[in-house]
Amino acid sequence: MKALSHSRWLHPCLLLGWILLGAALRFNHLANKALWTDEFSTLVFSLGNSFRTVPLDQVITIRRLLEPLQPDPTAGIDGVLQHLMSESTHPPLYFVLAHLWMQLFAPENGLVSIWVGRSLPALLGVVSIPAMFGLGWLTFRSRLAGQLAAMMMAVSPYGLFLAQEARHYTLSILWVIASLSCFVVATQFLRDRRRLPIWIGLAWVVVNSLGIATHYFFGLTLFAEAFVLIGQAITQSRQDPGAWLRPYWRRIYAVVAGTIVGGLIWLPALQSVYGSDLTEWIETSDRWNLMAWIGPIFQALAAWITMLSLLPVEAELLPIVIASGVIMIIYFIWAIPLLHQGFKAQWHSQEVGPGVQVLAGFVLGAIALIFAITYGLGTDLTRGARYNFMYFPGVMALVGASLAAVWNSTSANRTPTEHPSSTSQRTWLPFKKYGKPAILAVLLMGVLSGLTVTNNLGYRKYYRPDLLAPVIQATSQVPTLIATTHNTHVQTGELMGLAWEFWHDSASDSSNKNSPQFLLAHQTCNPKQTPCQQSAQILQRNLTALPRPFDLWLVNFYTNPESALPTSLQDQGCAADPKVNSGVHGYSYQLYHCLKQS
Repeated sequence: MKALSHSRWLHPCLLLGWILLGAALRFNHLANKALWTDEFSTLVFSLGNSFRTVPLDQVITIRRLLEPLQPDPTAGIDGVLQHLMSESTHPPLYFVLAHLWMQLFAPENGLVSIWVGRSLPALLGVVSIPAMFGLGWLTFRSRLAGQLAAMMMAVSPYGLFLAQEARHYTLSILWVIASLSCFVVATQFLRDRRRLPIWIGLAWVVVNSLGIATHYFFGLTLFAEAFVLIGQAITQSRQDPGAWLRPYWRRIYAVVAGTIVGGLIWLPALQSVYGSDLTEWIETSDRWNLMAWIGPIFQALAAWITMLSLLPVEAELLPIVIASGVIMIIYFIWAIPLLHQGFKAQWHSQEVGPGVQVLAGFVLGAIALIFAITYGLGTDLTRGARYNFMYFPGVMALVGASLAAVWNSTSANRTPTEHPSSTSQRTWLPFKKYGKPAILAVLLMGVLSGLTVTNNLGYRKYYRPDLLAPVIQATSQVPTLIATTHNTHVQTGELMGLAWEFWHDSASDSSNKNSPQFLLAHQTCNPKQTPCQQSAQILQRNLTALPRPFDLWLVNFYTNPESALPTSLQDQGCAADPKVNSGVHGYSYQLYHCLKQS
């Protein structure tokens, strides 16, 4: 009876442990890292506000710049839909949920709170841990594989990176897990030549439609699933010509048709995504450049590595960076053969093998799609590590299955492998040296990697206004104007990051009187392609109206030709400070001291 009770509560308690560990990591230092421009987009649109209320081409105050971050009691879901669909490239489901979530909390110093904006993704990231257990159990019919997949989801540095941003990726991951769950069940029914239950088919269609309504790249998840289903149809047709016309396949076709209908709703919006200024950063301008060919490989490799391990390779101290890199190399030299042997053993298992093969085909199909789009269409999806969300749960499930083989390798009275060949018997020999301690080592590395991310020592924010704002405060003792060129609300978000830092500094330090003003100089031309002085002319026009003296900080201010701008500023009595000309994580800047003209 005692053993039975232990067995009954073991897995629920273990899963609860992973949930608590994952929650502790996801909410650790949640509001400590600076907001960056994509997160500002999420906050503004989720509040039902618009970036277009921020004046362009004129000097504005901090309060005016941050106005879109003020909760508006009159803004409803209709405002979320209106502004998002007209100003952004994302579908609205997450933003509507975030709108409802943020209404539950009071503003902080008059603005929406960082913690509130990030807490919903963090909470959804916690939910993905038990969901991962469910996917592992459904795929492999093994609670052990499900537990280890949940463990990996709890501590994965990549998963933590997505969960600590005010973005929609953790919700997308939940839809990927749900869709994969329906998918693997469908492959099991097809393998047994049985009809998929109607309720599972309907659930699959609903999940797929919601996934597309959360992120358009969720569609790549569906294409990867389709590749596996097509392969299964071809295999069955070789054994049974015409198998793909059997009744048990017709339910799959109904799911496909329903998913297409659910996705067609967003077709008009999708047409505006490709070629948008907001997606220009992932488009490859010179596809014959060497870096355009080798860059995606290394970018993808970096994302795969960080799904399992990430030590402080982005720390400020070089010795820490070097030591972290060396430890990670040693870790992967040890872990990759271990995972590979576990994967091979499970691949040949009669019980677990079919699920491993299905998920492996899905992951490989998704990766192939990413590279096909990158090299075929010139849209480099590997530049955004976050886009790997579309197959990330599949990787965690496969790692969980591989670790389950390692765990069982030292279990008493267990046959080394269910596959009869002597070759597969030999694959278990390395496990004899590790077994359960290896799982503890993987868990420890995961926890350390998670702490690396939460302490901003890995997957650091690309934009660091928290580093630039103190430089401006310490350097400028006179009124300050911070100017940037403006193309889209991305640049508005860049300045919002600085304004946010000044706003909260002034709220905590009443003696701080240096409240800078801001200028978003809009330009329709592209300075990277053609001569473009539009923003420079707007800057000059505004400078003449400002009382002297003041300091001018040009932050991410791009003109073409750049040589003309310093001369024109000098003519207006603004002299460049040669000691203050640098950049910090997403911001390049130059200081000009504008004195009275003689």
